[in-house]
Amino acid sequence: GTIKTWDVRAPGCQREYESDCAINSVALHPNQGELISGDRNGNIRVWDLKQNACSAELVPDGTKAIRSVSVAQDATLLAAANDQGSVFVWRLGTSDDQSTKFEPLQKLQAHSAYITKCLISPDCKRLATTSSDHSVKIWDMANNFREDKSLHGHQRWVWDAVFSADSAYLVTASSDQTARLWDVAQGETIRHYTGHHKAVICVALHDRPASEAA
Repeated sequence: GTIKTWDVRAPGCQREYESDCAINSVALHPNQGELISGDRNGNIRVWDLKQNACSAELVPDGTKAIRSVSVAQDATLLAAANDQGSVFVWRLGTSDDQSTKFEPLQKLQAHSAYITKCLISPDCKRLATTSSDHSVKIWDMANNFREDKSLHGHQRWVWDAVFSADSAYLVTASSDQTARLWDVAQGETIRHYTGHHKAVICVALHDRPASEAA
């Protein structure tokens, strides 16, 4: 497995990081100096972009594959989900050498089936998880990661999710060939997007905070 970084202003790959197995997920740390990856063998690795090397490694649950990683926008938390339905959360800090350090904070048995995506909301108050069990769950991070909402409507695997910039809405993509827009507070679908003839496995939202749009 490999991770490649690209500069859209220049031709070619800028950096390449090698792994001994398939990499399932990668996230850029808000400090812009580190990448965090999750792989098929259950490893979470931190890649230092300045040193061009792996600077830390976590193995939260043996060889159970890590399917998704997410870093809070305020750089305080890291969440990772595996294919056994578990989510692990660490509090992030900075060591004396300015590298990222990890303090275990929470373990959730979020789903009874395969988790496809975990995502910390932009306001850092909620965690969303999507699963092969057809559901999406919202977890309240301020209240000991209590389950806040369970969103039902998709008829097959839910593969991906993205929050709106204000964290009030969530868009999800599913193998049932649809995408849905959810009101997070109400836990209800407010838009149902159809038109694809095969599974919808990825979704992105062109959104920005109201303060930037003004």
